[in-house]
Amino acid sequence: MLTALRRNVLPIGVGPVCARRLEEAGVTVLCPERGWLGAMVRTVEAALPAHSRREVRAGPSTLVLQGNAVLIDDEPPVRLPPLLAAVLRALAEQPGRVLSRAELLRRVRVTGRADEHAVEAAVARLRGALDGQARLVRTVPKRGYSLAAAT
Repeated sequence: MLTALRRNVLPIGVGPVCARRLEEAGVTVLCPERGWLGAMVRTVEAALPAHSRREVRAGPSTLVLQGNAVLIDDEPPVRLPPLLAAVLRALAEQPGRVLSRAELLRRVRVTGRADEHAVEAAVARLRGALDGQARLVRTVPKRGYSLAAAT
């Protein structure tokens, strides 16, 4: 849990007293100046969009991942189901790096039948959702999938 709080979770405390134990464990906690629940909600509202937003170069395109939406270049945003967004985020961590089906299965929580075929189906659905930008998700025969590397 501490690893997640240090990496990809936005730790927020109601105030400094609540945040102290996490800070002692080496976690940077965002707190409002006043220890009130309403102030914490406003802090979350202000900080979360920037925290969950990630810009990635893939091939000739720029992808902006925010929550379950992806914006590619100047096209309208595409809203993805959570599973497809998780697959895209995993591939976007290192564009050009090949992730095997087994590795994608470990990184992405696939509901229902959790086998490599479920990953193949998720990648196919992701390509369908990306429509004209499906070429950004590449199949590397006998190895897995990658997001197109920046050119």
